[in-house]
Amino acid sequence: MTEPAFNFQNLNPDTILDALWETGIRVESGLTALNSYENRVYQFSDEDKKRYVVKFYRPQRWSSLQIEEEHRFTAELLADEVPVAAPLVLQGQTLHQHNGYWFTVFPSLGGRQYETDNYDHLEWVGRFLGRIHQTGRKKTFDARPTFGLEEYIHEPHQVLESSTLIPAKLKQNLLASVDLLSATLQKCWHTQWQPLRLHGDCHPGNILWRDGPLFVDLDDARNGPAVQDLWMLVNGDLQEQRIQWDILLEAYGEFCEFDTHELSLIEPLRAMRMVYYLAWIVRRWEDPAFPASFPWMTDEDFWRRQIAIFNEQTRLLQEPPLQLMPAFQG
Repeated sequence: MTEPAFNFQNLNPDTILDALWETGIRVESGLTALNSYENRVYQFSDEDKKRYVVKFYRPQRWSSLQIEEEHRFTAELLADEVPVAAPLVLQGQTLHQHNGYWFTVFPSLGGRQYETDNYDHLEWVGRFLGRIHQTGRKKTFDARPTFGLEEYIHEPHQVLESSTLIPAKLKQNLLASVDLLSATLQKCWHTQWQPLRLHGDCHPGNILWRDGPLFVDLDDARNGPAVQDLWMLVNGDLQEQRIQWDILLEAYGEFCEFDTHELSLIEPLRAMRMVYYLAWIVRRWEDPAFPASFPWMTDEDFWRRQIAIFNEQTRLLQEPPLQLMPAFQG
């Protein structure tokens, strides 16, 4: 079997329809592309007017074993009555293959946008994240990776170092800023935390609201510290962040104990995400969707701003970790 192109160039409507036909689904509507850079995701209706979403996984990213681990995790969460978007079992399995592409079908679940400034929403989300982690602590992933510097700093550094996308006259300065960030990060990153199975990418865009939160897109699920699923939900100035952490951790604590020493990982995790995200775009630049979606990557000003952002994050890494209100101080 020929390996499909890294950039999905062989994934066309006929291929998608044939793949769905093999699972027993007869598509009646057109295919509506949904927002997804890493994979290819389409919404459609079948002959009974039921709405579905099909996700075709990017080749060469996850193995079938890693995808199936994610699916088993979502099945556990559903069994524990956690609201997550879980793949459908079709013909006895959740993961299917057609023309070399792995794909999965989900029910189409609508919802409103999660409101980042709504304390009630934050409290609900904190409560359900506690439940997600209650399930996640039962065991760890075997095939999926664990958060660490190799994947999120060292490998991305190599990608940036070999990239021709970075303007030549700025490349040395950019790499120097990454080196300084990495050196500072290694002094404050620690692994004195209990790894658990995480959502992995729990930002507001991956939460829908349907009389409560619905967690979607566990594509980045992996082992890591609990705080990874929490810190991206907190924003604003320092006082506002403390209020949000107070609400979040009180709700979270109803179902799962939180080790407040993990708060020292917030800025290291933010730094890791910054470097990883930039390298991720560079890695995917051969995919035509990326130059079209990130045109500013060819501008020198973007790279100058990126150097400034990395330098500022290095400064933040050297500041004392976030201190919570007295009730949550460890």
